[in-house]
Amino acid sequence: MKKILAIISLFVLTFFCNAQNNTYQLSSHILDLSTGNPAKNVSVTLQKMNKDKLWKIISTNNTDENGRINNLLPSQNNNEGIYKLVFDTHPYFENKNIDSFYPFVEVVFTIKGQEHFHVPITISPFGYSTYRGN
Repeated sequence: MKKILAIISLFVLTFFCNAQNNTYQLSSHILDLSTGNPAKNVSVTLQKMNKDKLWKIISTNNTDENGRINNLLPSQNNNEGIYKLVFDTHPYFENKNIDSFYPFVEVVFTIKGQEHFHVPITISPFGYSTYRGN
């Protein structure tokens, strides 16, 4: 019986941890590698490139207590295009009295189709990395 309850618990936990919010097509999160903790209260701006190759601001949000933003881009019939996330990292490190090399991080990516996209970054005072998450 304990084994069955453990399997059911694992299934439920996995489902809720991996469930995406269908209302929004794009999410992100930031992990501070220098502390191993989420980067809280970082301003993140989403921009979309228009046909003239100019950037239009779509939304600006701050990361939550878990370093996440789940509501960057409302799901619509057609969100396809080239987007840019701008992570304003300087104030985050400044509030910790830490010098940093990169005042902000820009990540440019393409959205195709209706699936959910997750664009996380890892940061430290002197570096950053990104990847396509899920």
